[in-house]
Amino acid sequence: MSLKSSPYYKALTEPILGNNPINIQMLGICSALAVTVQLNTAIVMGLSMTFVTAFSSLIVSSMRHHIPRNIRIIVELFVISSLVILTDQVLKAFLYDISKQLSVFVGLIITNCAVMGRAETYALGNPPGLSFCDGLGNGLGYSLVLVGVAFIRELFGSGSLFGLQIIPDALYQAGYSDMGFMLLAPAAFIIIGLFVWFQKAVLQKDEGIK
Repeated sequence: MSLKSSPYYKALTEPILGNNPINIQMLGICSALAVTVQLNTAIVMGLSMTFVTAFSSLIVSSMRHHIPRNIRIIVELFVISSLVILTDQVLKAFLYDISKQLSVFVGLIITNCAVMGRAETYALGNPPGLSFCDGLGNGLGYSLVLVGVAFIRELFGSGSLFGLQIIPDALYQAGYSDMGFMLLAPAAFIIIGLFVWFQKAVLQKDEGIK
């Protein structure tokens, strides 16, 4: 069996582009609007989301034969909230400044539809290895969109990347000015909309032609 035909490869890679949780599933958009003003916060949020999604899917899948169906949501929330609390504490211990910038949004991973959606629709019906790959892929797909949006917003909104000035002073002296609109949530909404259009109208159209 080739690598590309492996179910683990498909579970890992399909959510990154083909069935992206933001661009295709339309999940987790609220946090994507709020944490993409700077690249560093977007990357940390993406890594946090990836950790929670991957390991909550792994744990829920490992317990799926022992979870009574009528309390499965409570168990899933318990697993997800435990991982989110762990992530929040690690960020406060090692990345305190970024954890303050992310504010409540790390805590709100508990309510992120993408995390609960993968636990409910995939992890409960598939073995742990596949569920871990699916959760990891969905987290990476979510992170990819966040980083793309943050790159555009920080570069054109502040003229910097990772807090370092990229736009040269000469350009400012020639009349260039940062686009303040990029620092507002509506700009993120528009950029995500363009990503959705690009994926559905261009990438998926090309795949259909093939």
